Amino acid sequence: MREIAVAILNWNGQRLLEEFLPSVVKHSPDADVYLVDNNSSDDSISYVNKAFPTVEIIQTNANLGYAGGYNFALAEIKNTFVVLLNSDIETTENWLDAPLELLKKDNTIGACQPKIKAYKDKDSFEYAGAAGGFIDYLGYPFCRGRIFEKLEKDNGQYQDTKEIFWASGACLFVNRKAFLDAGKLDETFFAHMEEIDLCWRMKNEGYKIFYTSGSTVYHLGGGTLNSLSTQKTFLNFRNNLYLLFKNLPATTLFPILFARLVLDGVAALKFILDLKPKHTVAIVKAHFAFYANFNRLAKGRRNYYYKLKGLESSQMYSNSIVLEHFLKGAKTFSALKGTFKN
Repeated sequence: MREIAVAILNWNGQRLLEEFLPSVVKHSPDADVYLVDNNSSDDSISYVNKAFPTVEIIQTNANLGYAGGYNFALAEIKNTFVVLLNSDIETTENWLDAPLELLKKDNTIGACQPKIKAYKDKDSFEYAGAAGGFIDYLGYPFCRGRIFEKLEKDNGQYQDTKEIFWASGACLFVNRKAFLDAGKLDETFFAHMEEIDLCWRMKNEGYKIFYTSGSTVYHLGGGTLNSLSTQKTFLNFRNNLYLLFKNLPATTLFPILFARLVLDGVAALKFILDLKPKHTVAIVKAHFAFYANFNRLAKGRRNYYYKLKGLESSQMYSNSIVLEHFLKGAKTFSALKGTFKN
């Protein structure tokens, strides 16, 4: 068993595997590579067995989503460090080296990510992670290199190694011990924002989250759910409420939830004005799903309340990213006027 493993989650993604798996195998000679198959009905497994016999197969018995699939896999994968890698990622030469070195030299780093750029526009950062994730005091996530839908070109502005609030689930390097200490991924999220929840819990356990520009990967994005999907809208809005309810301390929980109720209402109205009423319905459904799970989520808080440090954690942004971006015109990370707690 090698020091690091690469775990690629797959669900009916043979086409993506044919396009992207060759780069992973080629550029990961010192890693154990796993395909974690979420009960696919296509020929993904037979394709990988024939084309890449060195790739080990882990099969689930149902589509467990991102969180469930990786929790299932990491119960079997025993490597000290594991990369949770989307099936639509193109890797580059030596992509494992810098993140692995970072994790090895400091065992208080629970997770890290490389620079994530767009596969179809390789001069630009990609939506899912870019140059490291942050969160504002109302719980809105954003990245260096990406604020809402606005993507920056990579002009070398993020050539550094930096502590961040959350690392992208598209290419998430984890210390397996930290992953387990934090309680693994929350399977109620199914998909979207579960990595932010994991990183937040890692921080509450005393671990740090990092970004390093010493490694670059290219992400296609939208391989499972594209930006036009109402299901993606539903999951993003519901899971953001889950994220806040799980991790905020009692002193700030309900004021922030009320503010988000208002802002989500504004978002729903905007979808109507943009002639996208199905997305408005998705937001309404997201809120009802959150309320329906209130008691279960509350029980989880009671089991964990003593560790909740809220958004006073390092790398929390002091202002509202919504107001900065939509009302004050901040389109890039450098244009933000607020501060980050350290």
